[in-house]
Amino acid sequence: MNDSLGRTYLESAIKRLLTYKDLGDKTFAQLSDADFHFQPNAVSNSLAVIVQHLGGNMLSRWTGFLAEDGEKPWRDRDGEFEDRALSKAGILDIWEKGWSCMLDSLRSLQPDDLLKTVSIRGESLSAVDAINRQLAHIPHHVGQIIYLGKIIRGQEWKNLSIPKGKSKDFNSQMTSLNKG
Repeated sequence: MNDSLGRTYLESAIKRLLTYKDLGDKTFAQLSDADFHFQPNAVSNSLAVIVQHLGGNMLSRWTGFLAEDGEKPWRDRDGEFEDRALSKAGILDIWEKGWSCMLDSLRSLQPDDLLKTVSIRGESLSAVDAINRQLAHIPHHVGQIIYLGKIIRGQEWKNLSIPKGKSKDFNSQMTSLNKG
């Protein structure tokens, strides 16, 4: 792979993933310990469970990324979907460990690594495809996290993006900044 293109792709992937980490972080900052265990109904996951799943997924996929199958024998995926009654600090520790593992692994990759073959549950994928899977999987769950945060906080929710009815103001502001 072209070295410049590979570096650009890796930088872009890391930048996009960090955007979703930031959205999760900003959601968590608005919530109490008890909020992490709220379930809208019996078939929905709490924030704690979603974080446990994401943390387990990131640790499994990114530990030994180029050398080992992405589904580790030590991962307890089914257990990730059981609320462990952890504190907010305990849940955020899982979140940070998963992100650190993934980001450290991504930052260690070289452009030539992107064409290597990795395995997830015995399925062979290019490293690029495995990264793209994460770029789809993580935002899916971060969207759930934000949605639950909005439900929990209601009118107290602090918006993380452009507020309703403010798109024109935002676009005008961005146009002004980009001209200057």
